[in-house]
Amino acid sequence: MMKSDISQEQLQRREADDRVRQNGNKRTLLEVNNLVKHFPVKGGLLQRIQGWVKAVDDVSFQIYEGETFGLVGESGCGKTTVGRTILRLIPATSGEVIFDGRDVLNMPAKELKRARANMQIIFQDPYSSLDPRLPVGESIAEGLRVHTAKKSRERHELVVDVLRRVGMRAEHARRYPHEFSGGQRQRIGIARALALQPKFIICDEPVSALDVSIQAQVLSILKELQRDFGLTYLFIAHNLSVIEHFSDRVGVMYLGRMVEIADRDDLYANPLHPYTQALFSAIPIPDPTLKRQRVILEGDVPSPLNPPSGCRFHTRCPIARLPHCAEDDPQLRELRPGHFVACHYAEDFLPPE
Repeated sequence: MMKSDISQEQLQRREADDRVRQNGNKRTLLEVNNLVKHFPVKGGLLQRIQGWVKAVDDVSFQIYEGETFGLVGESGCGKTTVGRTILRLIPATSGEVIFDGRDVLNMPAKELKRARANMQIIFQDPYSSLDPRLPVGESIAEGLRVHTAKKSRERHELVVDVLRRVGMRAEHARRYPHEFSGGQRQRIGIARALALQPKFIICDEPVSALDVSIQAQVLSILKELQRDFGLTYLFIAHNLSVIEHFSDRVGVMYLGRMVEIADRDDLYANPLHPYTQALFSAIPIPDPTLKRQRVILEGDVPSPLNPPSGCRFHTRCPIARLPHCAEDDPQLRELRPGHFVACHYAEDFLPPE
């Protein structure tokens, strides 16, 4: 793409991202640029396309090597679609996904196969992602059969090793998925993602279906594995407390768009986007003597089939100023070092210096 084909806003955003990378002295492992994924809506006798669901619409962010990038937002905002599009489990409509210096979306099949050995995913529902007809050891070893030339004995030894890494025993490799609890099945899903020793793992709401005590165990395992293997995570969740506990940086999505990106501590201490403020006001405080002012959003989330013009949040935003917010689409701007916000009036929330 020639420089003249890029909008001024996109150039400014990329230059700001470059400054953050240079100042932080961090290596970017994954870079997502202007990612778009639209799903066709078909109807009528001939099943013609009637419209497009804009599930992901111009999303950009970077993930640094060795960090955990949390992706949070309401159900239906496009978080899972972002994760699956990055891995090309579903095809992107447009955009770039640069992993370790290579564009994943334009890779030929053989190169994509090699890249996928370094990019794995842990699914939200561990039961449906495991073949009920196979022992879990064979499900874990499937990636080893596809991507390596290891013999059966070597594969079995690796399977046993990764099972032990996630707190399970060697004999569990011979059992079937229905013989395990939800927490154990999720550990198996983690073991399967770990088997090829990848650089990058997408955790797609890995603890949302688990009890709180089991959630803590699974998160602890993921932290230990990240420390031992130098893993990089994209951690997708709607639980804000889990995101705060587990992430280094956080991106907030609303209706297919990224509205705020910041360091975890900075974001939770001082969110600058009105939507992020409303989300955080709903986090329960485990102290009955403390009270938080709740921000109640009016109206329903608009349909991604026909999103609002301008700022997509303006129909529910308590500080929206018309017609500016309804006509002009705000771009991510760096208001503080490493803190990006897509809001025309986010400066109103900056703390005094």
